[in-house]
Amino acid sequence: MSTTKLAAAALTLVVGIGSVAVAPAAWADNASPTQRPVTASAAAFNASGVWDLFQSNRYTVRVNITQDGAGNLFGTASSGGSVGTLEAGALVNGTSISFNVRWSNGARGRYEGFLGADRRLSGITFDLNKPSSQATWVTTRTF
Repeated sequence: MSTTKLAAAALTLVVGIGSVAVAPAAWADNASPTQRPVTASAAAFNASGVWDLFQSNRYTVRVNITQDGAGNLFGTASSGGSVGTLEAGALVNGTSISFNVRWSNGARGRYEGFLGADRRLSGITFDLNKPSSQATWVTTRTF
């Protein structure tokens, strides 16, 4: 899935559930992430802690995250009988969050989301090994 389509899906999700968010301007082009410089902005929230992502496919993912001063994320995840670890590159950037989870069952989940006006996170997730497998997600915890 192109980043433009992914950004549009995430923005549709966020606007559709009543939050207001703006997709990063870098997503507006078709360049791959390796072709554009990554400029991190100061994190607008701290994602540290244990919290749940409630997915539209009826899975709940519990994450245990630590965030450093630069917005980098480290931690673990669990869902059902599967456990996973956050891969390198996980980041809070301004009001957006993105991370990959390498699951014990071989799946690799990509999670991208935004902090809404209600201070809750919401976004889209997909399996990096099978990108057509997608779901939306939301937290009940505020940040």
